Amino acid sequence: MSVLELLPIALLGAVCGLDFVSFPQAMISRPIVGATAGGAIMGSAPQGLLVGVVLELLALDTRPFGASRYPEWGTAGVTGGAVFAAVGATRPGSLAVAVFVSLVTAMLSGSSMIALRKLIGARASAVRELIDAGSERAVVGLQVFGLTADLARGFLLTLLAVALAVPLARGTVAIWGLPATFSNAAVIGLAGAVAGGSLWKFFTTGTRTGWLFLAGLVIGLGVVAVQ
Repeated sequence: MSVLELLPIALLGAVCGLDFVSFPQAMISRPIVGATAGGAIMGSAPQGLLVGVVLELLALDTRPFGASRYPEWGTAGVTGGAVFAAVGATRPGSLAVAVFVSLVTAMLSGSSMIALRKLIGARASAVRELIDAGSERAVVGLQVFGLTADLARGFLLTLLAVALAVPLARGTVAIWGLPATFSNAAVIGLAGAVAGGSLWKFFTTGTRTGWLFLAGLVIGLGVVAVQ
């Protein structure tokens, strides 16, 4: 892929990676959004949407609470959608390879978030006296530093992931031995199992989650029926 093809994808990954935790947390970092947009940049939004749906099922098990460690799905979604569209949805193994690339990207990106937090912590320690003294400039500077570093993290990670994954994915698909029907069914089945397990944990926690889910389902079906 050329630099001109990679740059818009990397910029999209930077924005989605920033949205995941830092700003503005507007849900554009959800895999279904990032993958669809990544596929659209590569010329096929429907292919990106398909990868996004599979990744969304896998991401249901993520619990981004407090200081817990979790995959970062913003850049992963963009990468998966772009790779799937670049390889071609009709080729056997393309979905499996795209999802695998997304999972690897999500894990590496999650680790990069931990490194970023340590970097921001070190930066905060360096200006702690100014912050304790009530320096507005120090507080704003620390916030701008964190946002800029997170944006750069998403950009570089997406750029490297797509640049390396597209040729590897094309080579893997070229020697893929299983029919597309079998490999796609396996990927979707595993993703559905992960999503089912995640929902089961929600429903068995002793809270009202299950009832709220059923209420939402009934209301949603009612709206569809009225339409």
